[in-house]
Amino acid sequence: MSQDINTEIINAYEVIKNGGIILYPTDTVWGIGCDATNPEAVAKIYKLKQRAETQSMICLMNGEKMMYNVFKDIPEVAWQIMDLSEKPTTIILDKPRNVAPNIIAPDNSLGIRIVKEPFCFKLLERMKKPLVSTSANISGQPTPIAFKDISPEIIKGVDYVVRLNLDRIAGKPSTIIKLTSDSQVKVIRK
Repeated sequence: MSQDINTEIINAYEVIKNGGIILYPTDTVWGIGCDATNPEAVAKIYKLKQRAETQSMICLMNGEKMMYNVFKDIPEVAWQIMDLSEKPTTIILDKPRNVAPNIIAPDNSLGIRIVKEPFCFKLLERMKKPLVSTSANISGQPTPIAFKDISPEIIKGVDYVVRLNLDRIAGKPSTIIKLTSDSQVKVIRK
């Protein structure tokens, strides 16, 4: 692993640990993130995006242990969907806990995605907490597919910009699937 990625993980972690927000590359599009257990940091992201707190954001996680820390009951079908998905997939589950209340949707659900992308995965290992992930745009504006498309307002508004994958063109945003505690499955975004 290159020196650069390790340096970026250390820098991003310091900012997040102190309640800051970061702009970072994910396995899909560029994201704005913070510690998902810190309501003040989550509020900073809503303010920067000019987004209503009723429009919840998702969390990135790096595996089963983190998932069970946030959800007591995870339907078997959730694991099957994650195992079988060929592209990044966000799953919305009911009754999250141990996260900031302002990241939970009004219907008491939370969208999560397990990441394998090296920067996000390693940062999550260091944080030992979920990472908020929301597209790096003002609410209602197009989702930027490359770093160069991110508005100066967003770049100036975060506490730290991760200097990795600056030239990469992003794939599509993730597929979103909602699972209810009574095992209903609903595709929200393909």
